[in-house]
Amino acid sequence: MGETVAVIDYGMGNLHSVESALQHVGAQKVIVTHDADLIRGADRVVFPGVGAIRDCMSEIRRLHCDALLDTALREQHKPVLAICVGMQALMQRSEENGGVDCLGLLEGDVRHFGAPLADHDGNRLKVPHMGWNGVHQESPHPLWQNIADGERFYFVHSYYVHASDRSLLAGSVDYGVKADAALARDNLFAVQFHPEKSHRAGLQLLSNFLDWNGTC
Repeated sequence: MGETVAVIDYGMGNLHSVESALQHVGAQKVIVTHDADLIRGADRVVFPGVGAIRDCMSEIRRLHCDALLDTALREQHKPVLAICVGMQALMQRSEENGGVDCLGLLEGDVRHFGAPLADHDGNRLKVPHMGWNGVHQESPHPLWQNIADGERFYFVHSYYVHASDRSLLAGSVDYGVKADAALARDNLFAVQFHPEKSHRAGLQLLSNFLDWNGTC
């Protein structure tokens, strides 16, 4: 397992639940920070996020977390896990707040679920998508190790990711529409759900992340 995990802190969300979950599964050292030197020196990086995307993008850019994330991914090639709005921020653009430009590290957009939504039986679905839902594993990946296909994870979101390059799709979720629940490319794995809130399956995914060398 990597000696140090940096959880990028740009002021959005309770990052200490991520920190606690990583420690629970055996991370030797977890630092919650936006300090450039600490992030560059870490063995692996977690990029979480909750809240409005416009506010998140503003803080990401103000604190230069966009450049730090790009360095971790493209120059240092260290394993990176993006969570929830962290996943959405990787895309090119979000429909939220009338349209927000994101980081553009992955091709695709972030869309509103829309209304009305219904399940396969015609039952109305509420937005935000909040609670437990099964994730279909669309492609094999080291982070799915010891996690059953269809395992339930915890979601909280009103917008969902749709990657233009469908080869990136690692997991999907059905909530009136089929949404991207996980994307993978090289040393990046991104999830819409919250592994730190997803009990056994989420802890297994975080444990897999600590063991992952950044290759598929």
